[in-house]
Amino acid sequence: MTPTYVLVHGSSSASFTWGPLQRELALLGHRSLAVDLPGHGFAAGFHAAYQAPQDLEALASAPSNQAGATLAEAVEQVVDVVRKVAEHGPVILVGHSRGGLALTGVANAVPELIDRIVYISAWCCVDATVGEYMQGPEYASSALNDVGGVVVANPAELGALRMNWRTADPALLAALKTAMIEDGTEQEFFAYLNTLEPDESLDAGTELADAATWGRIPRTYIRLTEDRSMPLALQDRFIKEADALTPGNPTDVRSLKSSHVRFLVHPQEAAALLAGLLATGSQGATSPAS
Repeated sequence: MTPTYVLVHGSSSASFTWGPLQRELALLGHRSLAVDLPGHGFAAGFHAAYQAPQDLEALASAPSNQAGATLAEAVEQVVDVVRKVAEHGPVILVGHSRGGLALTGVANAVPELIDRIVYISAWCCVDATVGEYMQGPEYASSALNDVGGVVVANPAELGALRMNWRTADPALLAALKTAMIEDGTEQEFFAYLNTLEPDESLDAGTELADAATWGRIPRTYIRLTEDRSMPLALQDRFIKEADALTPGNPTDVRSLKSSHVRFLVHPQEAAALLAGLLATGSQGATSPAS
């Protein structure tokens, strides 16, 4: 039966971000479905204060539809999608960046419905929580450490993260381009920036990969070798810990020369790589340098 790629977006994003990749998958003859996590897509919380001219004071205090939102709710939503898709054939569950958190939760919950999980420079928590990984040496070089100025509200008071992606601050824009798509053009950077949503939930959860459930699913980790947001050292730590957890089911490791989001803007190579996974089966891992 024909598999379906179920695609889970990252932070401040939505199903729309996968559009170019879905186009390339379709041109290769493959079916895909992109998920909007709760409060994202057309359910995202935009305010008039976010429009131009911006009212940053009002934006900082406007209520957020992400206040109190949990990772468990995101996992539940993706589980529901996977159940429906699995009625029509195999499921390849793909996540990027923060979307990896939902992937792990879904794989822990319904491993029998997933034929392969694919992390694309995504959080794959095995031995530690997100907060703990962020305190580790592998995360120290993340360019996200330099973009705190994009946050325009007190997260503790708002109950969510609120970012002003429409900032005109030249230094902050330069830092954001470095973090997101240093290997892209300025036009591509601004085009991507304008797909992002201002609000994101605070809850990253504490769920870790479970060897008995998540660990029995064939998995692929696609390393983005030019990623300045998710340092390569952290990506490789995820892979190493996953393989230590399930030595009988090693990670199939692939690499793309891409920043954190360039593969979404120029998706041909990523689509070809994903399409090629159909022939991977449960083969052993390749070298992290592959």
